[in-house]
Formats: sequence, structure tokens, C-alpha cells
Amino acid sequence: MNTKNKTKQTNISQFFKSPSRGDSPFKRLIIHLILIVACVIAIYPVLRIISVSLRPGDRLLSTSLAIIPKDASLYSYYRIIFEKPFLLWLWNSLAITITTAFIGLILASTSAYAFSRWNFPGRKPGLFFLLTTQMIPAAMLVVPIYILAVKFQLINSYRGLALAYSVSSVPFSIWILKGYYDTIPRELEEAAKIDGASEMAAFFRIILPLSTPALAIVFLFNFMMAWNDWLMARIMLQRENMFTWPLGIWTFSGQFRVEWGSFAAASILVAVPVMVLFLYSSKWLISGLTLGSVKG
Repeated sequence: MNTKNKTKQTNISQFFKSPSRGDSPFKRLIIHLILIVACVIAIYPVLRIISVSLRPGDRLLSTSLAIIPKDASLYSYYRIIFEKPFLLWLWNSLAITITTAFIGLILASTSAYAFSRWNFPGRKPGLFFLLTTQMIPAAMLVVPIYILAVKFQLINSYRGLALAYSVSSVPFSIWILKGYYDTIPRELEEAAKIDGASEMAAFFRIILPLSTPALAIVFLFNFMMAWNDWLMARIMLQRENMFTWPLGIWTFSGQFRVEWGSFAAASILVAVPVMVLFLYSSKWLISGLTLGSVKG
């Protein structure tokens, strides 16, 4: 009986896995079917948004399951581009988010290096304090940030909103980069110092180039946090010509009528810059999966 059971188990394992090529064709088929179903589930809502953007008359619901309706029209796209200040809102968002991403990246990269390489009084309490700030709900930070913005006359200014976003994103970014810096051997910096490089030169010429995947992740985190924010922008900006895109498309919703076509068309267009950014930075994100495990 034991021999029969072992033979049966061996046949089942060989059915799912080939000893020469790894996974069997049947197992690869199952994996690909699961991935295809997951992709369809993820893409279908986006296709429905495209369908709503092509419907004339701001129709949200339809009995047809067709992605492209029979009476499809590009009027919603024409309206938000030529009849609404949508491009201005998009430009405002790009300026604020790129500024926030670079400010957060500069502050986080230098601060994380200090926490990773230097031993100074308050180092561990400082790291613990940065970690505890991430446990505070974002809505609770709105009031103190607004009070500070009023005192320093930063209301209705892009620099005030960019600083507010940077303050919110820097603690988490420091923890990401500090953990990555810890994996880089100190011997590389010591060798550079022996060759005559200063500590700052070693940081800029050795640490930062080796940390490109982590820097890319931090940049994307800061960018997405500022790009999708509505609450902080609603508090800091009150002029329509200074609105970011989340505030701008919020104006499409009235008390008695919602411009669903404009909503959907704007949602499609605002996804384009993010897709371009992710496609451009994908090479660093993929390399980040294999780097970071260097032994000293």
C-alpha cells in the first residue's frame, strides 16, 4: 500500500511539474489563466470609465455592455480641454507634485544618510519619532498645517502646498532610504576616503548612484501622494485658477447635476502622466527587486 501511495504521489507531482523544464505545461496554463482573469478584473473598470466618457448627455448608466457606445462622441474631451480650464489644473498639479517630489527626495536622502551612517545623540529616539508620525491620521494634520500656513502667509500659494506635502511624505521616505543605505557596505565609502574623497563626495559619487532604485521608489511615493490629494489642496487653495486637477474635477459635481462625461474624460487624461512616469521608471523599480541584499 505504501508503495502504491508513493507511486501515485509521484505521478501527480510529475503531472504538475516537469523535472527537465520546471513547471509542466498544465501548470503554466493554469497560472496564465489566473493572470488573464486578474488582468480582466483590473482593466474592466477602466474600460467602463472610457465608455462613460464617450457617451453624450452625461449618461452614467446604460443597459448596453458595449465599451464603445453606438452614439459615441468625443465632446466630453473637447469640453474639458477647450471649454474648461482643465489644462491649467493639470499644469498646476504637475508643478506642485514635481516640486514636492524633489524637495522630499532631497530632504529624505540626506537625512536618511545621517541616520544610517552617523551615531549622534537622539538618533534612535529620532527614528522612533519619525515612525510614530506615520501612525497619525492624515486628516488630523490638516488643522496644524493650516494654522502654520496662515501665520506664514502661505495660503493660496503653491510653495505652501508643496511644503505641506513634503512635511507629510519625508518621514516615511527617510525610513525607506535609511533601510536601503544600511545594505550598502561601508567599505565602499572607506575606500573612496582612502583615495582622497571627502564624506560628501563619497555620498554623492557612491551612495546615491547605488541607491537609484530606492530613490526612484521614494520619488514615485512623493509624486503619487501629492498628485492624488484633495483634502490638503482644498484647505490651502481657494482660487479656481490655482486649483489642482482633483479640485478642478470636483467642480463638475453640482447640487442637482453631475457632469459624468467630463468626470470620466478628465479621469482618463489625468492617468496619462502617471502612466508615462511609471513606464519611464520601471527599469529602476524592477532592479530594486534584486538590489539591496549586498553583503559587506
